[in-house]
Formats: sequence, structure tokens, C-alpha cells
Amino acid sequence: MRIIRAFLTVATVLLVIGYVGLSSFPGTTAEAQTATASSDVAVGPQYDTTHIYVAPTEFDRFVASLVATFGGTTSKKGVFTVTPTPSKTMSQLVLTPVGTFSVFGFETPIPYPFGSERTGYLVTEMDSAIRAAHATGADILVSSFNDPIGRDAIIQWPGGVNTQLYWHTIAPSYAGLQLIPENRVYVSVYAVKAFVKSFLAFSHAEVISDDAHAPGVEIGRATDTYRRIRLQSKFGKMTVLVTDGHLPYPYGREVTGYEVANLSDTLSKAKAAGVAVLVAPYKAADRNAAMVRFPGGYIAEIHSLVSRQN
Repeated sequence: MRIIRAFLTVATVLLVIGYVGLSSFPGTTAEAQTATASSDVAVGPQYDTTHIYVAPTEFDRFVASLVATFGGTTSKKGVFTVTPTPSKTMSQLVLTPVGTFSVFGFETPIPYPFGSERTGYLVTEMDSAIRAAHATGADILVSSFNDPIGRDAIIQWPGGVNTQLYWHTIAPSYAGLQLIPENRVYVSVYAVKAFVKSFLAFSHAEVISDDAHAPGVEIGRATDTYRRIRLQSKFGKMTVLVTDGHLPYPYGREVTGYEVANLSDTLSKAKAAGVAVLVAPYKAADRNAAMVRFPGGYIAEIHSLVSRQN
């Protein structure tokens, strides 16, 4: 799935969760603890990409809207087989200062479970990463397979969160990001403990905050509160949104939140590029945020930190 990176030598993604350390999630197995101590497989957030699947007819318009909104560059578009079974997809990498995008426009039916993975994480070594993921509680949905420039696999964290792991035969060298985006993960109250414990053990993440009464406006329910966990690791940032699943559209449809220097300026660029604003800008906690839909249907949260604009 990472074949498109072969076209680049320099490029420009993830994860914010919350204030609960691993000790706050009891029951970690000895195997998981061993993996945590010995297997730090992350490379850096500039190598983490959001996977976006769009119709081939919307492909070019979508890519153009990303660059117009966030700036950056693209790889050369090509048609590849990026799955272990026969398929063909248009594929292109979009590198922006605020996140990296892997864009796919399948010309054939999409083999299962491709299309359900949210992000791709570059790892230092594939076999070690798979062992660490499994030891810390993840399922291996797609065992590792070769592509022309490396290897790939798809794993599933507790709670049904799918992630692709990838590795390159020749290590890529991408430029760092100006601002690091966040992977936005919605889980239930029943799955959150297992998910967080597993991801913390795998990623060696630092828990940044755990707010049991975060403002509900962040999930489209202004009169309510909900639990929001944020963490950060070498993979990047993640926000875990713990909800009952009673989410008004488009909440829960976004997989990534993009931090920008100025939300108003970015939304102006986005609208000029055909991006629809689904949720008008609002202030919550430490950020101003909005929800948008790009041509082709991709939904994203965009935010700027209040402290950056004071």
C-alpha cells in the first residue's frame, strides 16, 4: 500500500490520547510488558499517512483541493497493485506541512479489508512490529506481504481500529512536519481500556491528558460532556473520543484532525478549492475547530490552537 512513496526522496503524520498511564489500565500481560520494553518500532510522524479512498473520477480534484488547502507537493500519480491479491488502483502521495496523505482510487473492486485501515505507520522492521502488535493485544488482519519497495501488513487494535504497518527496503528520508496531525479514534466505554492499554504498550506513548468531562460540542452535543483521552508518541498524536455512539453527522466520520496556524485562513483556502464546511468554526477547550468535507467525500477536522493566535 506504500508503493507510491517510491516516487519521493523527501516528504513530509500521528496520535493524541489522554492523561492515563499504562498503570491506569491494569491487566497488562507479561508478554505485552516485554514487548514494550524491547520493541520501539516507530520511526517518526512524518512517515505516518492518512489513507483516503476516493472514486477515480474524483481523484484529481480531491488531490488538488488538499494542496490548495494545506500547501505541499505530490508524488507522480500511477496505477499499481497495492494489495496481496489482484487489484488495481490509482495512487498518489500528498505531502503537506501539516500531514501526509496516501490517496487511492481503485479501478477494480477493493479486496477486503483494504479501505478500512485509517492510517499507515512506517516501522523499523516488519517482523518485530507484528510481534510487538500481537503481544500487546492487536489482531493481524492481513499478514505481511511484499510490495516492490518493501512489506506491508494490516493490524486491528481492540475496539476495531485498523492500522496499516509498512516497511521500505531502502529507508525513506522525509522532511519533518511543521505541525503534527492527530489520529481521531472513536471507541466505546467498553473498549477504551483495552484499546488504550494495547496502543500505549505498542507505541511507547506518553499520555497527555484524560478529561472525563470534555465539552460535548467537540462531538456535536453542545449540552453534554464526554471522555477525551490524548497521547503522543514517536508515531505522532492521537485523540481517543469515548462515546455512546450517539453521534450527529459528521462526527465519527473523520479519521484525522489537522492542526493549522490559522483556522480562518485555512478555511478560506479550502472553500475556494471546493471544500464544504460541515460544522462552522467553534471554540472548545484549547482550540478553535471546524469539520469539512473535501471533494470526493473525505471528512476531516481542522483546528488551530488558541494559544497560537494570542
